[in-house]
Amino acid sequence: MPRKVSHVSSADHDLVTAAVAAAEARTSGEIVTVVAAQSNDYDDVALVWASVIAFIAMSVIALFPEFYRGLYDRITGGWGHELTANQWLGTVIAVGVIKWIGMWLILLWRPLRLWLTPRAILAGRVRARAVDLFKVGTEAKTQGRTGVLLYVSLKEHRADIVADQAIAAKVSPEVWGDAMAALIDHVRAGRPGEGMAEAVRQMGAVLTEHFPRGSENPNELPDRLIEL
Repeated sequence: MPRKVSHVSSADHDLVTAAVAAAEARTSGEIVTVVAAQSNDYDDVALVWASVIAFIAMSVIALFPEFYRGLYDRITGGWGHELTANQWLGTVIAVGVIKWIGMWLILLWRPLRLWLTPRAILAGRVRARAVDLFKVGTEAKTQGRTGVLLYVSLKEHRADIVADQAIAAKVSPEVWGDAMAALIDHVRAGRPGEGMAEAVRQMGAVLTEHFPRGSENPNELPDRLIEL
């Protein structure tokens, strides 16, 4: 069985777990932390880029046919036969196909694919993944609907916070802004554990204000950092 690759260190695990335990000691809220290497493969983005490059290549040839006919003559040394209209069309299409395949192969390198993905798409995919995970592991899993998920996607340098019904009713998404900013700064600096721990600390302060610890405060959701 292949060994699971860890995205963060054991020290990061300990740091985040301790931060969750400390935060939940002062609130009836429950914080779940999840970290993933990447939220999406962005295959559709690679498909679009490959198609755009192929279209541009074919369009340039169609706009400057004489130049490319001259290039064909130079390559063949003037010994090539005159291409018919159908042969010329086939050549243009073949160039487009070659460009498409070439761009697709280049974009198999995931860092470049991520770099070429618009920020709005990155944020949307990370948000969608966070919501999916929240629905599976956090939503309605506590008696008071006081669960909140902190999700970090490392390669996108993006994170999101999704709160259950009772929390969302009292805490607007903008309130989590400082926690998110601190987290992302640490992630970009290569310190995801410190960033998540700081975000958890700030989330705990918000939760304590609106959902202080009661006489009964069962631990309904895991404190440990979950890796995907």
